[in-house]
Amino acid sequence: MIYVCLEGHNFRYEVNELVKVFYFNKDINFIENKALTDTQSLLIMSTLTNTINKVSVNTKVYEGKEIISSDNIDDISKIDIKDNNDVKIAKLAIKQSIFDALSKINSIKVPWGILTGIRPTKIVHNLLGKGVGKTDIMNILIEEYKLKEDKAKLTLDIAVVEKKVTDLVDNNKFSLYVNIPFCPTRCLYCSFLSNPISKYKELVDIYTDKLIYEIHKTKVLLKDKIIDTVYIGGGTPTSLPVENLNRIIKSIYESFNKNNIREFTVEAGRPDTITRDMLLMLRNNDIKRISINPQTMCQKTLSLIGRKHTPQDIIDAFKLAKDMGFETINMDIIVGLPEEGPKEIRATMEEIMKLNPENLTVHTMAIKRASRLKENLEKYSLAEQNTIEEMLSITKNYASNMGMHPYYMYRQKQILGNYENVGYSRTEKECIYNILIMEEKQTIIAVGAGGITKIFYPKENRIERVPNVKDLKEYIARVEEMIQRKEKYIKTLT
Repeated sequence: MIYVCLEGHNFRYEVNELVKVFYFNKDINFIENKALTDTQSLLIMSTLTNTINKVSVNTKVYEGKEIISSDNIDDISKIDIKDNNDVKIAKLAIKQSIFDALSKINSIKVPWGILTGIRPTKIVHNLLGKGVGKTDIMNILIEEYKLKEDKAKLTLDIAVVEKKVTDLVDNNKFSLYVNIPFCPTRCLYCSFLSNPISKYKELVDIYTDKLIYEIHKTKVLLKDKIIDTVYIGGGTPTSLPVENLNRIIKSIYESFNKNNIREFTVEAGRPDTITRDMLLMLRNNDIKRISINPQTMCQKTLSLIGRKHTPQDIIDAFKLAKDMGFETINMDIIVGLPEEGPKEIRATMEEIMKLNPENLTVHTMAIKRASRLKENLEKYSLAEQNTIEEMLSITKNYASNMGMHPYYMYRQKQILGNYENVGYSRTEKECIYNILIMEEKQTIIAVGAGGITKIFYPKENRIERVPNVKDLKEYIARVEEMIQRKEKYIKTLT
């Protein structure tokens, strides 16, 4: 048990997220008085003191009655993040002090420093927008946010690539996300809304009808807005029958001006859903960008995580798509799958290098609460932090050898080794939608069960999230309500 006591502030959420980085899977209990702790547990005391002349921060870490580590920031006004927000600086100072105190007594690597959010690049975009130079940004990331130098450089490099897209965002445009909550099977690690299609096949047609209805009604709400990009994800969209997915795509074209869509992506995902007929339908609908996601090219692992296909199926699906003229193919892999190490990652990357895709997305395994993996964690062997670091380095080197650069990145809670997910791309092949969804600089309208609309208010630089219900049957029964939820916020757009 880890006990935490706060004095002079109540930044409980921020402190909790940072402490979890050091004590993964440990129970963290906030208490009002340090006397409430027991002698067998660790106690973290975080104190903010506000006097007439200055504000100071102190951290003490106790084991029993003994102080085993401490840190003090005498005057938080010396913190320079090019921002005068007193509350923001106070939060940062508290996290800095806790970080330094816990780093002294922990061997765990914390490559992202005090950053615990999903989108580290937002800090860089904010600094670039203020005209701060790249050297100063690197110093702020390393000195104030405590990032390791390679993570600071990765964040800056990606933000520079993204800026070419975000600087040109038209506030009169929106992107469309279409969620298909079906898959052939549910993978071991999956926490997404993903219903085995064989179990729910009687709902496929009615879901398709309701989804198309939501698309048409959403068009009415967005009559003064222009579509920009479209992304059909899930689940596995290509697990649908060809005619169903064809109807959905055509409904998008019927509802919105096809000529305005500058990028249209369909996640083909699982190779066991990719057929010549499916690819022909996509090609005939002018879809040029798809994902074929192996996750691993090792048969043993594919079987372990619940995939009913082989590495050769992945190779065959990829080659078929290329032969049929698809211009851009993304491939996803996961670093840290159960029982995998550097040997397996090299084998996977060797096969991907032979295929030579335009995009590669490298996910680090995250232990999600809703996954079967989380429920049965004791049954599986997962890589340690140093091994995860080595495997990520292998993927980075292969991506570079394939002529790719990192173009978007995000982090997740409960991610192994406290690392990140990175999208790599060849020049001019970056996925625009991925950048827009990560940086939250454009309204993204989501339709389908589990879709989350993000309404962007540029004047306030904020996002309002409007979720659809996740349950398949609930969505079908309540689709009218989902439309009304969006209408309330779309009306506020100018």
